[in-house]
Amino acid sequence: MPRHRLNPRKTFVLIHGAGDVGWYWHLVETELRARGHDVVAPDLPVGDDALTLDDYADAVVEAVADRQDLVVVGQSFGAFTAPLVAVRRPVASLILVAGMIPAPGESPAEWWSNTGYSEAVRRQAARDGGLTGSKDPFVAFYHDVPREVAEEAMSRERAHPAPAASARPWPLDAWPNVPTRFVLCTEDRFLPPDFLRRLAMERLGVVPEEITASHCVALSRPVELADILAGPGKN
Repeated sequence: MPRHRLNPRKTFVLIHGAGDVGWYWHLVETELRARGHDVVAPDLPVGDDALTLDDYADAVVEAVADRQDLVVVGQSFGAFTAPLVAVRRPVASLILVAGMIPAPGESPAEWWSNTGYSEAVRRQAARDGGLTGSKDPFVAFYHDVPREVAEEAMSRERAHPAPAASARPWPLDAWPNVPTRFVLCTEDRFLPPDFLRRLAMERLGVVPEEITASHCVALSRPVELADILAGPGKN
């Protein structure tokens, strides 16, 4: 059977998280393109305090243009935007990577208390000696990322999301009727693994696919993450 029948070409739409840029995905993009796929990894807009989650979704849709066979991937805060893209364009699937799974009517600012995040961090920090929740980004976010790559990532940080995007309720009434997968990072010191396992089941009804990596998995395990994204999933 021809290879393209086994691994049909898709367009992966990669949405970065808070404070980040499309560059975050550059290593994964290389891997996905090597597997024969197209990739769109836009920089979401900044510089206007009135920007909303809808504005971010519109920017993604504009970057996608007329591409088809879309797989929309949201990293961390990007989980608030990814489903909004799925109601604007037909998509084959949604994949959240260490995603902050939203609930209808919940603002990103409310997400932290609504989900019990602080208590989850406290419990995990008690188990790992304070690594989880550390104020040092090289400990909390980049502990398995090559130092030079981590420093490059930090040099690209931006003021994202805007205050309006954080304050306004997530605008959907329900999760889109689209196959959805969740990738969990087992060494995540920002969003504790047990916390995300619970949230994925409560809010999406899915069992996560797990990868041994930090929160910034696209920079530390790009090959393994690309394998998961391009694979069939287990849910």
